Amino acid sequence: MKSPEISGKLLAHNMLLNLIGQGLPLLVGVVSVPFIIRGLGTDRFGLLSLAWVVLGYFAIFDLGLGRATTKFVAEAWGKGEEKGIPHIAWTSVTVQALFGLLGSIVLIALTPLLVGRILNVPPELIGEAKVMFYILAPSVPVVLISSSFQGILEALQRFDLVNAVKIPSSMLTFLLPLLGLYFGFRLPGIVVLTLLARIGALLVYMMLDFRIMPQLRKYSGSLSLFPHLFSFGGWVTVTNIVGPILVYLDRFLIGSLLSLAAVAYYSAPYEMVTRLSIISTSLSVTLFPAFSSLEGVENKEKIGTIFAKSVKYILLTLGPVVLIVMLFARDILGLWLGTEFSLESTIVLQVLALGVLINSLAHTPFALLQGVGRPDLPAKFHLFELLIYVGIAWLLVSKWGINGAAMAWTLRVTLDTFLLFGAVFWVYKLSPQTLSINGVGRAGLILVMLAGLSFLVKSLTGFLGLTVQILLVIPVFGLFGLFCWRYVIDASDRRVVVEVANSWINKGE
Repeated sequence: MKSPEISGKLLAHNMLLNLIGQGLPLLVGVVSVPFIIRGLGTDRFGLLSLAWVVLGYFAIFDLGLGRATTKFVAEAWGKGEEKGIPHIAWTSVTVQALFGLLGSIVLIALTPLLVGRILNVPPELIGEAKVMFYILAPSVPVVLISSSFQGILEALQRFDLVNAVKIPSSMLTFLLPLLGLYFGFRLPGIVVLTLLARIGALLVYMMLDFRIMPQLRKYSGSLSLFPHLFSFGGWVTVTNIVGPILVYLDRFLIGSLLSLAAVAYYSAPYEMVTRLSIISTSLSVTLFPAFSSLEGVENKEKIGTIFAKSVKYILLTLGPVVLIVMLFARDILGLWLGTEFSLESTIVLQVLALGVLINSLAHTPFALLQGVGRPDLPAKFHLFELLIYVGIAWLLVSKWGINGAAMAWTLRVTLDTFLLFGAVFWVYKLSPQTLSINGVGRAGLILVMLAGLSFLVKSLTGFLGLTVQILLVIPVFGLFGLFCWRYVIDASDRRVVVEVANSWINKGE
């Protein structure tokens, strides 16, 4: 199987696949969450969201091997060294299984402490919470092993197969709680359903890998390769340890300093608005193996062009969506979750939306630095941010509640973005002029103009009905799109858009 050329068309095609793979579950989540909250109650939903957080944090036992698998398989494939891929893959899977079992044991041991002291769980839910976390523990090795098998597919640019598994698996995260509620399950029963779904996804990933690369069917792992993988994955591990703290610390502080109800008022808008980063995440997942392959053949010029255009695309696609959320935050919450959430969470949603846009810009330099073999830089930045963030988050949550938590999170991701871009320019020596040459400056300027004009229209028409306000704002965004197509997107960009669109249309036929 020959490695394809890393072209704009290939990247755009894979990015769209990843976008669909994250977008469909997002839509399911938006529709499902209100029913889950009503069915479980505010406190139980807050507890379920914290359970998802805990499972995410225990990905630290991955040791960066999922990411390392993608990088080294992509490099080997790009260089035509396919014989070494099974050794890399099975070594990763073996270590993932061992450390996943360790993670399960640690979670089981920590459950009494988590439920009894760390989390502000109401007394009547303590028993249910303990059982839920005990059942959740076996998910740790399943998730870790899955990341290695998924990483192989990503390295081989088979994002079609990745998303064929990811879409239903992610949708089940929201649908299974509804199914459990329908049959009268409590939280432990819902977690059992989730565990079974994760096991099913793992088995499918394995079958797909064996099908497209038959040499993987024979076990060929060797722990002697572990130091090679860990040389990259060790720094990714630091990010995996610190990253979830930076992402989830706000909710634990809210649960500790305020209440589980406050966790729900914060978590619901947070889960919704951070899903908007599916655009940048889809692009980042696509770019990481591409950067790895290009660095293997030392094509720095192409890396720079892809980097700059990716930043531009994020501004042009995600920027308008974030503006819409900020403009109509109160209305969105009212229609989605009701008046109570619109009163409690509007400022949270607006501040987090701005943070999501800033954080999304950081995904591209993050993927580049890891792809070119410098995972140490993002890890060091995260350690530095943690020292600052803990104090700021504690102070702002104590003073302004969930609004303060949103401000602290946005400040942290802003610092992270500046540090990552600085590393790309000053450490990797990528020229800042690459951004201006590829239209990033023009994209940023027109987005600022759109923000100013749309907020002006919204403020002048606030006394009118929501439908009228939307109808008046639509032409503003239409002009934005037209101007971008004419003056921000260059000929090569337009050609890629047309080619990919034709490709998808022909597939639909």
